[in-house]
Amino acid sequence: MTISRLLLGAATLAVTAGAAMAETSDKRIALSNNYAGNSWRQAMLQTFEEVGGQAVSDGVVAAADAYTTSENQATEQAAQIQNMILQGYDAIILNAASPTALNGAVEEACNAGVTVVSFDGIVTAPCAWRIAVDFKAMGREQVDYLADRLPEGGNLLEIRGLAGVFVDDEIHAGIEDGVAAHDKFTIAGSVNGDWAQEVAQKAVAGILPSLPEIVGVVTQGGDGYGAAEAFKAAGRDMPLIVLGNRQDEMAWWAEQRDANGYETMSLSIAPGVASLAFWVAQQILDGQEVPKDLVVPFLKVTQDTLDEALESTPEGSVANTVYTLDDAKAVIAEAK
Repeated sequence: MTISRLLLGAATLAVTAGAAMAETSDKRIALSNNYAGNSWRQAMLQTFEEVGGQAVSDGVVAAADAYTTSENQATEQAAQIQNMILQGYDAIILNAASPTALNGAVEEACNAGVTVVSFDGIVTAPCAWRIAVDFKAMGREQVDYLADRLPEGGNLLEIRGLAGVFVDDEIHAGIEDGVAAHDKFTIAGSVNGDWAQEVAQKAVAGILPSLPEIVGVVTQGGDGYGAAEAFKAAGRDMPLIVLGNRQDEMAWWAEQRDANGYETMSLSIAPGVASLAFWVAQQILDGQEVPKDLVVPFLKVTQDTLDEALESTPEGSVANTVYTLDDAKAVIAEAK
């Protein structure tokens, strides 16, 4: 996915009334989201609302409604899914609190004839569709990058995401694989940043006094700038921090680059994956054959593409790719 497709304009989001089969014009799609406490989730919800709202205006579907639980709890999200079944939604796209704890509610939805498409935080229920990046590869790539930049190795700090969520488990597993392959590195400490700057900053500040010299920080997104602020406040040498495409951390990166030549990379799943999930659900409702597992590439920002990515990302948001109906058809065709 190229940076030139970041934050596509309203013209790209627009869908002509004839773009989809009429069979979905009376169909209702709901988004069940488990967490909204960071800029990635806010951008994800905004993308869904823009794309879904346009599709409703164009008569492609009858409704595209978003719901977020108040707490990141599988029991609350399961109840939300059950309520969506009772409300008669034809499809639910799902960013799940757990890969397994929601399977019962997902199976209930499937048995009621509701199409379930999980994305980002996916579920393992066989009846559901899944859209994800290779999060394990994303974790491994961070350590591979650090090994290229820091051939002498050293101590790393790992900042994890929300405990118990599929994304956190997979990125962590990839980081562990990377450290095993590059044995000059050691994970000297680990904290949960919940993919949020403020949480990460507090967690890193709390553990720093007990850590030796840190040469690199591996992350999951939304935590890089918070880590940098914690290192700065502690008067510690700034390590090489792998970032996660948030505007605030890319802005910090650009400032450090201009001031002292700081170099790193940034990678994350694009929050626009919600728009892909919407169109995949629409295609399934339209009777199209769609493989159960779809993979999309993660979005990477490099030293060479930083300025373009930063210019295209609104303050307080995150670098994004918005998927169109044609994009969804291409992803489905590739999976076949």
